[in-house]
Amino acid sequence: MQLKAHIINRMVKGDDLNHHGTLFAGKTAMWFVEAGFIAAASLTKPQSIVCLNIHGMLFMKPIPNGSIIRFESKVVLAGSTRLVSYVKVVDNSNEDLLLDGFITFIHVDKDARGIPHGVVINVNDPEDIALQEKAKKLQRARNT
Repeated sequence: MQLKAHIINRMVKGDDLNHHGTLFAGKTAMWFVEAGFIAAASLTKPQSIVCLNIHGMLFMKPIPNGSIIRFESKVVLAGSTRLVSYVKVVDNSNEDLLLDGFITFIHVDKDARGIPHGVVINVNDPEDIALQEKAKKLQRARNT
């Protein structure tokens, strides 16, 4: 299966701000997980996906009120029961990278036990190959 990017646009509003007047990290995390979930759920049943881990949601710069931001997500790695999504957030006005990171989801049965999903990810694009390698390193670091 080739990688497919999923896109969600958001406008940063007053209710989304922290005490510094920029996008609150908690709100960002909610949108970040949602974007990664949509990518993972597009490959299997949404009711069978649960979040296991957010890996390094790293902010590059503050995001001010009124910004329109774009969440781009895609699954870059598949294990037997896990799917790892890469999510990046870009400023729509100038294409600046604002933050990025990875999220691991687990494919589960009705009792929340991990079960195989049958998804195979094939990457050919150099950028996707690099993302897949980063995702593999995250998994290895977690297992050591």
